Amino acid sequence: MHISHVRFYSEKYPTYQKYPLNLKVFRQTPEITFNKPVTLFVGENGTGKSTLLEAMAKKCDIHIWKDAPVRRIDNNPYENIFYRFISIGWKNGRVPGSYFGSSIFEHFAKILEEWATMDPAQLEDFGGKSLVSMSHGQSLMAYFENRYRIKGLYLLDEPETALSPKSQIRLLEIINQMSTAGHAQFIIATHSPLLLACQNAEIYSFDHIPIQSIEYEETQHYQLYKKFIENKDQLLGRS
Repeated sequence: MHISHVRFYSEKYPTYQKYPLNLKVFRQTPEITFNKPVTLFVGENGTGKSTLLEAMAKKCDIHIWKDAPVRRIDNNPYENIFYRFISIGWKNGRVPGSYFGSSIFEHFAKILEEWATMDPAQLEDFGGKSLVSMSHGQSLMAYFENRYRIKGLYLLDEPETALSPKSQIRLLEIINQMSTAGHAQFIIATHSPLLLACQNAEIYSFDHIPIQSIEYEETQHYQLYKKFIENKDQLLGRS
């Protein structure tokens, strides 16, 4: 365990009219405590899971590999400065870490490839192979299997993207192994019922206000998939 909590300072929000400061979940939740080495964020799209992960990364001085920002018609500066209105509680001092997002990973893999043309040893920490020469799913697994063996804080935004169910289960094994070893802490936003089944993890629902800890079987994702599997013919209108 490297961090103990993230605290929200809603009284310092400069506005309540713009995302994400307009979300009740960030105005009525004083803090989230991290009681286990694996924490899972679950909730519908737009509930703030990914936005919070990015804000936490910035607050922890974890670099986010992004392309140059794209011009937007409706520019919203509050998405980028949300980190100013939270604090992170470290247990035994800061540790290094990384932030994972599927689109961000593609940018990182290309940058790593450029570095490797000048210094092939740059690939040693990622399995020794070019990440861009693999399929997207294979490169993700090569990254997970090698990067997460290093002590640190790991923030993951929907890592199930581009992963087959078999690969998701392998990722679960990696997370369980590394978190049990005591040197890695994971905070993951996900829609995957497979990843939500992570052993000894705590699940926080962003569909509840304030954010609440819930059991795996209470998640809408588990309930929806279970209902679909048990009643797929009826739900699909099959006779």
